[in-house]
Amino acid sequence: MKKVVIYKPLPDETIEYLRAHAEVTIVDPKQSGTLIEALKEADGAIGTGVKMNAETLEGATRLKVLSTVSVGYDAFDLEYLNRRGILLTNTPDVLTESTADTAFSLVLLTARRLTELAAFVKDGKWTKKIAGDQFGVDVHHKTLGIVGLGRIGTAVARRAALGFQMKVLYVDQGVNALAEGEYGAKKVELDELLKSSDFVLLQAPLTKETRNLISRPQLKLMKRSAFLINASRGPIHDEPALIEALKDGTIAGAGLDVYWEEPLPAESPLLKLDNVVTLPHIGSATHETRQAMNKNAAENLINALNGTLSANMVNPEVLKR
Repeated sequence: MKKVVIYKPLPDETIEYLRAHAEVTIVDPKQSGTLIEALKEADGAIGTGVKMNAETLEGATRLKVLSTVSVGYDAFDLEYLNRRGILLTNTPDVLTESTADTAFSLVLLTARRLTELAAFVKDGKWTKKIAGDQFGVDVHHKTLGIVGLGRIGTAVARRAALGFQMKVLYVDQGVNALAEGEYGAKKVELDELLKSSDFVLLQAPLTKETRNLISRPQLKLMKRSAFLINASRGPIHDEPALIEALKDGTIAGAGLDVYWEEPLPAESPLLKLDNVVTLPHIGSATHETRQAMNKNAAENLINALNGTLSANMVNPEVLKR
């Protein structure tokens, strides 16, 4: 029977599924050395939130499959996995709609200042009719620029175009025929998107090319009335540059679900700014979606170990060796 390591909390039913197909070891990666030691005897592993690189995997000579309970895989050294012939699987489809809900909710939250005004009411400060200095701005019929029009970005474009009659611009390596045909999306260069958009949504994967993609020069191209939304990965925007832009009015505000450091430190300047909505990385955090992700990741792992997996492979080229 294959041996697998679980290195994140999983529901009982997911663990039971894995135990029906493999010999299971559960470890807490926060306990020094336990994960590295367990991986030495493992054929596969499932989890997320741990750097998987040469330091972690050097002794894992039997390892054939890693299954991440996420769509993103920036915690995995893909070049190293490829050299070792280790297959990486992810869960790209099951979280699309939930994450798109979160991304578009940040557009609404920032534009209408909803978290700020909800706190205003709860703090007992609503004693008279609100004045213009507490007004928000419209979302409908505005321009949404999406940087990275993959599954989630396309789902956001659908919400924007069909639900709010927004004009959609996008930046991506390829042409998204679905979004262009169904939602009227227009592919443009990054500079044009930044200059033209009322809301700029970052929905790209974190790579060498996208790290700090939005920094001071890019923020200065944006309208002073525009909002930056990041629901993908924190390092895609230059956090100190964003803080500076929010303080000096270079842009109107930001809606963030991701950060350079997570959890967001209590001393972060972002927490002191009224023109920022800060969420605790909840993109896919619904009961239904997380359950589906866990199930999908477990099935990916077992099917890959059995040689029957046909989808959700990040680096399928390793199977051709």
